[in-house]
Amino acid sequence: MVQDDGRIQLTPKLIGSLYTEAMVLADEARSYFDRVGRNERDALDPILRVGFSCESLKVTTRLMHIIAWLLTQRAVEAGELSALQARRPARRLGEAPESDEAVLAKLPDSARALIDASRDLYARVQRLDEIEPGGDPQASPARSLLSRLERSF
Repeated sequence: MVQDDGRIQLTPKLIGSLYTEAMVLADEARSYFDRVGRNERDALDPILRVGFSCESLKVTTRLMHIIAWLLTQRAVEAGELSALQARRPARRLGEAPESDEAVLAKLPDSARALIDASRDLYARVQRLDEIEPGGDPQASPARSLLSRLERSF
């Protein structure tokens, strides 16, 4: 969450909200790729079927990294891990493979929507993972503009 002074703070509410979003998206992805997506995949050209399967694995990988990172944050909140332990490379957000834009353009809309949702969620969590605790606060661009406007008047 963005505080009044422009700092971004990981709160239990934010972590819980992201965790719920990740779990719902994981359930939607599993359901789609196991059922509806299977029929849509089978209707594609053979080489595009491989791309479809690769993209489904990338969605799964992104979501697993997100969920693992969020569980680490919950462990910090619960006192099971220190903030320093959570910053170790093994506990940071794992690297997610990039999607192939040329393949995405040829996939069914339903698949693209899930892929895009996983990419968006990953990008948001990645920004949170990059916050250095105790370092300089990350200023909100909107709050910076507001502060400049207030100073000018």
